[in-house]
Amino acid sequence: MTRGVFGLLAKNISPPNLSIMQDEGFTVGRVRTELLSGLTVALALVPEAVAFAFVAGVHPLVGLYAAFMVGLITAVFGGRPGMISGATGALAVVMVALVADHGVEYLFATVVLMGLLQVIAGVMHWGKFIRLVPHPVMLGFVNGLAIVIFLAQLTQFKKPGTVENTGHGAGGGEWLAGGQLAVMLGLVVLTMAIIWVMPRLTKIIPAPLAGIGITAVIVIAFGLDVPRVGDLASIQGGLPMFHIPMVPLNFETLEIILPYAVILAAIGLIESLLTLNLVGEITGKRGGASQECIAQGASNIATGFFGGMGGCAMIGQSMINVNSGGRTRIAGIAAALFLLLFIVAASPLIEQIPLAALVGVMFMVVIGTFAWNSFKIMTKVPLMDAFVIVLVTVVTVMTDLAIAVVVGVIVSALAYAWNNARRIHAITRDSASEEGAKVYEIQGPLFFGSTDGFIELFEIENDPDVVIVDFAASRVVDQSALQAIEAVAGRYAAAGKTIQLRHLSRDCHELLSKAGHLVIDSDDDPEYGVAVDYSVRTGILGGH
Repeated sequence: MTRGVFGLLAKNISPPNLSIMQDEGFTVGRVRTELLSGLTVALALVPEAVAFAFVAGVHPLVGLYAAFMVGLITAVFGGRPGMISGATGALAVVMVALVADHGVEYLFATVVLMGLLQVIAGVMHWGKFIRLVPHPVMLGFVNGLAIVIFLAQLTQFKKPGTVENTGHGAGGGEWLAGGQLAVMLGLVVLTMAIIWVMPRLTKIIPAPLAGIGITAVIVIAFGLDVPRVGDLASIQGGLPMFHIPMVPLNFETLEIILPYAVILAAIGLIESLLTLNLVGEITGKRGGASQECIAQGASNIATGFFGGMGGCAMIGQSMINVNSGGRTRIAGIAAALFLLLFIVAASPLIEQIPLAALVGVMFMVVIGTFAWNSFKIMTKVPLMDAFVIVLVTVVTVMTDLAIAVVVGVIVSALAYAWNNARRIHAITRDSASEEGAKVYEIQGPLFFGSTDGFIELFEIENDPDVVIVDFAASRVVDQSALQAIEAVAGRYAAAGKTIQLRHLSRDCHELLSKAGHLVIDSDDDPEYGVAVDYSVRTGILGGH
């Protein structure tokens, strides 16, 4: 591909004429944009946090407190300004069984342990492994995410009902119909139209905020009968209070919460680091993976002690922030503080906002997030890459984002290994230095996937008494490769023939226990250290 996937994403997501440079400084206009962007994000966070709390089977304030705590701490200390974090559906679905079987106090303890594991991952710099995610996986990831966001909004088109009936607090299972549905759809389209037109008129007010505000004024002024935020649940509450999880401090408790904590930590970090890459490409920033892991972990430790359900980065809300002009930590901090203000003092006003306005905002996020060029790309890239894009998209929709990414990476790695395994071959010729000797010039990497093909290259019975195996155009990658070399040397020895090994690294010399004496030293031997990795892991070198 001539362009990276992230470049395509940036083209699809970035709104027209939006060019806010990092070096603009904290001018009055800059701060105003950041604050308004934060307000827009906070308004969109409310129904999301409430819905995910219902999914997890906990009180809405548990989700709202998580959105506040996680959002605030990651905004201050996270690895990428502009990212938004909070309670997410990917984590909520894992929490359901824990809450149902053991209660919410075990959830708080699990979130604390989850945070500790994430901090450890950050300190150990494990976040760098996100580099192993191939571009086709990222493309399928964002496409699947866009579909998931779209499907999540459909629950808002149901009539208000009890939490027990819905699991999302957004309808009792019966869809809106007739005039009410028509009004709801009309308001969604109106909000989307305002968001599309607003940047062409002015950039003083973020387009999503203008869409929410204008639609809300129309609904309230005309008393339109459409679902509102208050129909989900009351968001009124006080400040989050410090609370030590009321669970027994024993091994039995650890057995209960550790499996959930590991899964939640992994899902949270995968989603956060993918969001970090996506936002970084749009805003022109790099790095910060380890810092983000530590910030996510610290935020989850804090929210576990303040009655929150934990969280991670939210790609949808991050895109709202970026599209609204948020580029610094101010927007994320403002979003968290506005959300707390909604809970403590402004809940009656926020509860009057029509869900149609928020649905319209999220639909625009869907349109911007989905990489429409992927349809064209899939006709040009290798078939396996196209398959991975579709696979990750489908798995994201059917299961969750983390599983989809893991599946995509595994399939891509297997495909890569298979392609490299097929590259192993040899060029044979007569030796120019030793009369009657046959030379095998090995071409391609020698690793676990190509060992069988390597062994099959040799015609032991038909070869002369002296055979030279030249690895100048190859590379010995792992222990399986070393074992294959030993096996070939053993077969020639059993046939009473002499084999010489040339152009192997010094590490290979020492690691080849049986065939080591067959290696012919040369001044142009390679110096790669792959075998060093093997020796360090196994303790072969250095007498360990």
